Amino acid sequence: MCSRTSPRPRATGRPGRPRSAEADTAILEATRAALVELGWSKLTMGDVATRAGVAKTTLYRRWANKNELVVDAVAVLFDELELPDLGSLRADIEHVVLQFAALLQRPETKTALMAVVAESTRDEPLRERIRASIVDRQKRLVLEGRQRAQERGELPTDRDPGAIEGTDDLIFDVIAGAVVHRALVSAEPVDQTWVQRFTALLLGGLGAAAAQAAPGARGPSGGPGPDRP
Repeated sequence: MCSRTSPRPRATGRPGRPRSAEADTAILEATRAALVELGWSKLTMGDVATRAGVAKTTLYRRWANKNELVVDAVAVLFDELELPDLGSLRADIEHVVLQFAALLQRPETKTALMAVVAESTRDEPLRERIRASIVDRQKRLVLEGRQRAQERGELPTDRDPGAIEGTDDLIFDVIAGAVVHRALVSAEPVDQTWVQRFTALLLGGLGAAAAQAAPGARGPSGGPGPDRP
């Protein structure tokens, strides 16, 4: 799994002065602002350079094209996601899902993510960059959550590394896919009640989700359901 790091645009191998973190930040912020204002089709590298107050040559030394630039601008936002230890796997999942949903509602995230995903359907290198810079990096959250739950005794320890990795990938796909679909495709609210039901489904299967939705239902841990104080 990938650790939490800042995006690392593809190195060009060209000699020159060391990169400026301040310039990188300004460029990525300018990219997101331009996307919200102009949209994908009208966004140009020249416009980003002007907004960021840097020369176009500075921009092209860091990113070869608009696709790479936008992916890294989005990746920075997803690196804000955190998984604090809230005492239980259920609470940890609910927290990160709500945090993820809130991130998707930000105009710069929504616009940039939808744009790069649409473009990636006909651009394999862009699809690979999305996978490496966003998807693989954020799988760290699943790894952290699983390891913490195992330490608490909430999940069994699996000694098969291949099985663990495959399961982590599946869990990530389920969570990310469900939240992105509800927030951006269906345009439905990802509120506390939905998150509680989704977490019950994830942890306990279809039977637990049905019980969670029943009027007056008790939570899977024996506590009140989401509709009870």
